[in-house]
Amino acid sequence: MAITGPQPNAWMTALPSYEPGRPLEEVAREAGLADISEMVKLASNENALGPSPRAVDAMQQAAHRMHLYPDGGAFYLRAALAEHLSVPSDHILPGNGSNELIELLGHVFLNDQAGIVMSEYAFVIYKLVAMLFNAETVTAPAHALGHDLDAMRAAITPQTKLVFIANPNNPTGTEVDHAALDGFIKSVPDNVLVVLDEAYVDLVPPAERPDTLQYVRAGRPVCLLRTFSKGYGLAGLRIGYAIGAPDLIQCLNRARQPFNVNYMAQSAALAALEDDDHLVATRQMVAEGLAQITQGLQAMGVEYVPSRVNFLLVRVGHGRRVFEELQREQVIVRPMDGYGLPEYVRVTVGTHAENERFLAALAKVQSIEPAPVSA
Repeated sequence: MAITGPQPNAWMTALPSYEPGRPLEEVAREAGLADISEMVKLASNENALGPSPRAVDAMQQAAHRMHLYPDGGAFYLRAALAEHLSVPSDHILPGNGSNELIELLGHVFLNDQAGIVMSEYAFVIYKLVAMLFNAETVTAPAHALGHDLDAMRAAITPQTKLVFIANPNNPTGTEVDHAALDGFIKSVPDNVLVVLDEAYVDLVPPAERPDTLQYVRAGRPVCLLRTFSKGYGLAGLRIGYAIGAPDLIQCLNRARQPFNVNYMAQSAALAALEDDDHLVATRQMVAEGLAQITQGLQAMGVEYVPSRVNFLLVRVGHGRRVFEELQREQVIVRPMDGYGLPEYVRVTVGTHAENERFLAALAKVQSIEPAPVSA
């Protein structure tokens, strides 16, 4: 389509659009359904328990102050995160979700003479952001659908500025070996920034996570990205944060727009940090839901990728077709052809009843006799 007026940068015309999980209301409208109460959305890796109750209370209080601009520097949230993580507050920058922080990294580091390295089946936003800045993306082959750190190290070139590691990884649910990660970070040249996207880290029990904060404290060229979307159930507020060396944080801060984190998001995140009970309950729900879904898939003889977090990559043959047929059963999952995985769909762990709906619907569209699943 021809564009009148000033012409966009040439590379923008090739930039694909990100395909998000579809809202219930949109699917219902297309299907001509007036009632969404019977629909099940398991497409966007949202927290099936909902938001932190403490965060909800804080949002209700914050609603009365929506006529005021938020704290542009997020002083109190940075201070609370600093105490929570045991790092100085100048090592932290809140953002409008992790996605904004990924884009800020692009503003700071990427251009047509620079590039990124990422894994074959990692979060597609990394490549889209690189394309936004006309930067090169080098994709390292995966191993067992997870990150192959040796291949990623070999893919680094003199033009590489950023290496993205999603851990645990979206959309495969895989986790890198802790010792391998440590060796990788110590082997990366000092002029390359390793970006550890830990959006799902809160869903992993603390004792089972790699200690990635040690790299920041030691002054390694590492940036951690975390979010309140998953463990704390605040995806609708778009609130995440970066952790890194003060000079890196200052550069990202210069690139951000004013008031990028709204008042309600800051208030909710502050309260959520105190809600350990919600995190514990979320991890328990995820563990039970993974067991329920995997047991059901095994009973049907359907392949899946073992996951560390609140979703599963399920091999169904023709992912887009199964996605569409599940929608007709009012169960929404995520097709994975956009990730180069056309045989798969990704399903989020929901409540026990939602997981049962998914298993029954999958059995129906795959013409499989469902086996009973224990509670």
